[in-house]
Amino acid sequence: MATIEIKNVSLTYRVLKNKTGSLKELFRDLLHRKVRVQNYVALKDVSFTVNSGEVIAIIGKNGAGKSTLLKILAQVLPPTKGKAKVTGSIAPMIELGAGFHPEMTGAENVLFYSTLMGRDMNKTKARTAAIGEWAGVTDHMDFPLRTFSSGMVARLAFATATDETADVLLIDEVLSVGDADFQLKSSARMSELIKKGAAVVLVSHDMNAVRKLASKAIWLENGVVKMSGPAKKVVAAYEKQ
Repeated sequence: MATIEIKNVSLTYRVLKNKTGSLKELFRDLLHRKVRVQNYVALKDVSFTVNSGEVIAIIGKNGAGKSTLLKILAQVLPPTKGKAKVTGSIAPMIELGAGFHPEMTGAENVLFYSTLMGRDMNKTKARTAAIGEWAGVTDHMDFPLRTFSSGMVARLAFATATDETADVLLIDEVLSVGDADFQLKSSARMSELIKKGAAVVLVSHDMNAVRKLASKAIWLENGVVKMSGPAKKVVAAYEKQ
Protein backbone atom coordinates (compact mmCIF):
# COMPACT_ATOMS: atom_id res chain seq x y z
CA MET A 1 0.00 0.00 0.00
CA ALA A 2 1.34 3.40 -1.00
CA THR A 3 2.20 5.91 1.75
CA ILE A 4 1.43 8.76 -0.66
CA GLU A 5 -1.26 8.52 -3.31
CA ILE A 6 -1.90 11.47 -5.62
CA LYS A 7 -4.62 10.89 -8.20
CA ASN A 8 -5.67 13.45 -10.84
CA VAL A 9 -4.86 16.35 -8.50
CA SER A 10 -5.50 19.87 -9.78
CA LEU A 11 -5.32 23.21 -8.01
CA THR A 12 -6.74 26.45 -9.38
CA TYR A 13 -6.25 29.84 -7.76
CA ARG A 14 -8.76 32.63 -8.21
CA VAL A 15 -6.81 35.85 -8.83
CA LEU A 16 -8.39 39.30 -8.38
CA LYS A 17 -7.58 41.46 -11.42
CA ASN A 18 -9.06 44.77 -10.21
CA LYS A 19 -6.44 47.47 -9.71
CA THR A 20 -8.03 49.16 -6.72
CA GLY A 21 -6.19 51.52 -4.40
CA SER A 22 -8.29 50.87 -1.30
CA LEU A 23 -10.85 48.57 0.30
CA LYS A 24 -13.48 51.24 -0.34
CA GLU A 25 -12.89 51.05 -4.10
CA LEU A 26 -12.96 47.24 -3.95
CA PHE A 27 -16.33 47.25 -2.13
CA ARG A 28 -17.65 49.73 -4.69
CA ASP A 29 -16.61 47.40 -7.51
CA LEU A 30 -18.26 44.50 -5.71
CA LEU A 31 -21.54 46.40 -5.38
CA HIS A 32 -21.49 47.31 -9.07
CA ARG A 33 -20.40 43.81 -10.10
CA LYS A 34 -17.21 45.11 -11.66
CA VAL A 35 -14.89 42.68 -9.88
CA ARG A 36 -12.77 40.76 -12.38
CA VAL A 37 -11.49 37.37 -11.28
CA GLN A 38 -9.17 35.19 -13.34
CA ASN A 39 -8.53 31.50 -12.73
CA TYR A 40 -4.86 30.50 -12.55
CA VAL A 41 -4.17 26.76 -12.90
CA ALA A 42 -1.18 25.89 -10.69
CA LEU A 43 -1.50 22.10 -11.09
CA LYS A 44 -3.48 20.00 -13.55
CA ASP A 45 -4.21 16.24 -13.36
CA VAL A 46 -1.07 15.21 -11.47
CA SER A 47 -0.90 11.55 -10.42
CA PHE A 48 1.78 9.45 -8.68
CA THR A 49 2.38 7.18 -5.70
CA VAL A 50 5.27 6.90 -3.25
CA ASN A 51 5.87 3.77 -1.18
CA SER A 52 7.64 3.42 2.15
CA GLY A 53 11.41 3.78 1.73
CA GLU A 54 11.06 5.33 -1.74
CA VAL A 55 12.33 8.74 -2.88
CA ILE A 56 10.63 10.61 -5.69
CA ALA A 57 11.95 13.94 -6.98
CA ILE A 58 9.83 16.78 -8.38
CA ILE A 59 11.80 18.89 -10.84
CA GLY A 60 11.01 21.85 -13.07
CA LYS A 61 11.62 25.55 -13.46
CA ASN A 62 10.42 28.17 -10.98
CA GLY A 63 6.65 28.52 -11.17
CA ALA A 64 6.14 24.98 -12.45
CA GLY A 65 3.99 24.03 -9.45
CA LYS A 66 6.55 22.09 -7.38
CA SER A 67 6.10 23.93 -4.07
CA THR A 68 2.33 24.03 -4.55
CA LEU A 69 2.34 20.25 -4.84
CA LEU A 70 4.35 19.93 -1.61
CA LYS A 71 1.86 22.18 0.20
CA ILE A 72 -0.98 19.91 -0.90
CA LEU A 73 0.95 16.91 0.43
CA ALA A 74 1.58 18.79 3.70
CA GLN A 75 -2.18 19.43 3.89
CA VAL A 76 -1.62 23.19 3.86
CA LEU A 77 -3.63 23.55 0.65
CA PRO A 78 -6.61 21.40 -0.40
CA PRO A 79 -6.69 20.37 -4.07
CA THR A 80 -9.41 21.89 -6.24
CA LYS A 81 -9.93 18.49 -7.84
CA GLY A 82 -8.65 14.98 -7.37
CA LYS A 83 -7.44 12.90 -4.43
CA ALA A 84 -4.39 13.51 -2.21
CA LYS A 85 -3.97 10.77 0.39
CA VAL A 86 -0.99 10.73 2.78
CA THR A 87 -0.77 7.94 5.36
CA GLY A 88 1.14 8.43 8.62
CA SER A 89 3.09 11.27 10.24
CA ILE A 90 4.51 14.06 8.07
CA ALA A 91 7.73 16.05 8.50
CA PRO A 92 7.36 19.04 6.16
CA MET A 93 10.64 20.76 5.33
CA ILE A 94 9.08 23.51 3.25
CA GLU A 95 10.28 27.11 3.74
CA LEU A 96 12.29 26.12 6.80
CA GLY A 97 11.55 28.34 9.78
CA ALA A 98 8.14 29.40 8.47
CA GLY A 99 6.55 27.90 11.59
CA PHE A 100 8.86 29.81 13.94
CA HIS A 101 8.16 33.04 15.83
CA PRO A 102 10.89 35.74 16.02
CA GLU A 103 10.10 36.79 19.61
CA MET A 104 10.20 33.25 21.02
CA THR A 105 13.51 31.69 22.06
CA GLY A 106 15.16 28.92 20.12
CA ALA A 107 14.04 26.37 22.72
CA GLU A 108 10.46 27.69 22.71
CA ASN A 109 10.37 27.52 18.91
CA VAL A 110 11.49 23.88 18.98
CA LEU A 111 8.50 23.07 21.21
CA PHE A 112 6.13 25.21 19.14
CA TYR A 113 7.23 23.75 15.80
CA SER A 114 7.10 20.20 17.16
CA THR A 115 3.57 20.79 18.46
CA LEU A 116 2.50 21.96 14.99
CA MET A 117 3.76 18.62 13.67
CA GLY A 118 1.67 16.77 16.25
CA ARG A 119 4.56 15.53 18.38
CA ASP A 120 4.54 14.80 22.10
CA MET A 121 5.58 17.94 24.03
CA ASN A 122 7.19 16.10 26.97
CA LYS A 123 9.29 14.01 24.60
CA THR A 124 10.33 17.13 22.69
CA LYS A 125 11.29 18.94 25.91
CA ALA A 126 13.65 16.11 26.74
CA ARG A 127 15.18 16.37 23.23
CA THR A 128 15.44 20.18 22.96
CA ALA A 129 19.07 20.45 24.11
CA ALA A 130 20.14 17.67 21.72
CA ILE A 131 18.28 19.35 18.85
CA GLY A 132 20.05 22.65 19.52
CA GLU A 133 23.42 20.88 19.71
CA TRP A 134 22.84 19.03 16.43
CA ALA A 135 21.93 22.33 14.74
CA GLY A 136 25.05 24.00 16.15
CA VAL A 137 23.09 26.71 17.99
CA THR A 138 23.42 25.58 21.63
CA ASP A 139 24.68 28.99 22.79
CA HIS A 140 21.61 30.74 21.31
CA MET A 141 18.77 28.50 22.46
CA ASP A 142 17.72 30.91 25.24
CA PHE A 143 17.78 33.97 22.97
CA PRO A 144 14.90 35.27 20.79
CA LEU A 145 14.88 33.87 17.28
CA ARG A 146 15.27 37.39 15.84
CA THR A 147 18.89 37.29 17.06
CA PHE A 148 19.58 34.20 14.88
CA SER A 149 20.98 34.42 11.37
CA SER A 150 18.82 32.99 8.58
CA GLY A 151 21.18 30.01 8.34
CA MET A 152 20.87 29.30 12.07
CA VAL A 153 17.06 29.41 11.82
CA ALA A 154 17.09 26.98 8.89
CA ARG A 155 19.47 24.60 10.69
CA LEU A 156 17.32 24.62 13.83
CA ALA A 157 14.17 24.01 11.80
CA PHE A 158 15.82 21.13 9.93
CA ALA A 159 17.10 19.60 13.18
CA THR A 160 13.64 19.85 14.74
CA ALA A 161 11.79 18.43 11.72
CA THR A 162 14.12 15.43 11.43
CA ASP A 163 14.61 14.66 15.13
CA GLU A 164 11.90 12.01 15.00
CA THR A 165 11.39 9.46 12.27
CA ALA A 166 8.37 10.42 10.20
CA ASP A 167 6.45 8.27 7.74
CA VAL A 168 6.60 11.02 5.11
CA LEU A 169 9.32 13.60 4.44
CA LEU A 170 8.58 16.61 2.23
CA ILE A 171 11.82 18.33 1.26
CA ASP A 172 12.01 21.66 -0.57
CA GLU A 173 15.65 22.58 -1.35
CA VAL A 174 16.71 22.12 2.30
CA LEU A 175 19.74 19.99 1.48
CA SER A 176 21.50 23.23 0.46
CA VAL A 177 21.04 24.77 3.93
CA GLY A 178 24.17 25.88 5.82
CA ASP A 179 27.86 25.42 5.08
CA ALA A 180 29.47 22.41 3.40
CA ASP A 181 29.91 20.51 6.68
CA PHE A 182 26.26 20.96 7.64
CA GLN A 183 25.13 19.93 4.15
CA LEU A 184 27.04 16.66 4.53
CA LYS A 185 25.57 16.22 8.00
CA SER A 186 22.01 16.89 6.83
CA SER A 187 22.40 14.59 3.81
CA ALA A 188 23.58 11.80 6.13
CA ARG A 189 20.54 12.29 8.37
CA MET A 190 18.24 12.26 5.35
CA SER A 191 19.78 8.98 4.18
CA GLU A 192 19.29 7.53 7.67
CA LEU A 193 15.59 8.46 7.71
CA ILE A 194 15.09 7.03 4.23
CA LYS A 195 16.68 3.73 5.34
CA LYS A 196 14.22 3.63 8.25
CA GLY A 197 11.38 3.54 5.73
CA ALA A 198 10.27 7.13 5.22
CA ALA A 199 8.50 7.95 1.95
CA VAL A 200 10.24 11.03 0.54
CA VAL A 201 9.17 13.71 -1.91
CA LEU A 202 12.14 15.88 -2.85
CA VAL A 203 11.94 19.21 -4.68
CA SER A 204 15.32 20.41 -5.89
CA HIS A 205 17.12 22.31 -8.63
CA ASP A 206 20.26 20.29 -7.81
CA MET A 207 20.19 17.55 -10.42
CA ASN A 208 23.20 15.79 -8.87
CA ALA A 209 21.24 15.43 -5.61
CA VAL A 210 18.24 14.14 -7.54
CA ARG A 211 20.33 11.54 -9.35
CA LYS A 212 21.95 10.47 -6.08
CA LEU A 213 18.87 10.28 -3.83
CA ALA A 214 15.80 9.65 -6.00
CA SER A 215 14.70 6.47 -7.73
CA LYS A 216 11.89 8.19 -9.66
CA ALA A 217 11.31 11.75 -10.85
CA ILE A 218 8.44 13.87 -12.12
CA TRP A 219 9.11 16.83 -14.40
CA LEU A 220 6.50 19.55 -14.00
CA GLU A 221 6.00 22.30 -16.56
CA ASN A 222 3.30 24.93 -16.06
CA GLY A 223 1.56 22.67 -13.55
CA VAL A 224 1.40 19.68 -15.91
CA VAL A 225 3.46 16.48 -15.79
CA LYS A 226 5.73 16.66 -18.83
CA MET A 227 7.61 13.45 -18.02
CA SER A 228 7.84 10.86 -15.26
CA GLY A 229 9.90 7.74 -14.76
CA PRO A 230 13.36 6.65 -13.54
CA ALA A 231 15.16 9.66 -12.04
CA LYS A 232 18.27 9.46 -14.22
CA LYS A 233 16.21 9.24 -17.40
CA VAL A 234 13.95 12.19 -16.47
CA VAL A 235 16.93 14.34 -15.35
CA ALA A 236 18.77 13.61 -18.60
CA ALA A 237 15.76 14.79 -20.63
CA TYR A 238 15.32 17.86 -18.41
CA GLU A 239 18.97 18.89 -18.79
CA LYS A 240 18.77 18.62 -22.60
CA GLN A 241 16.03 21.25 -22.92
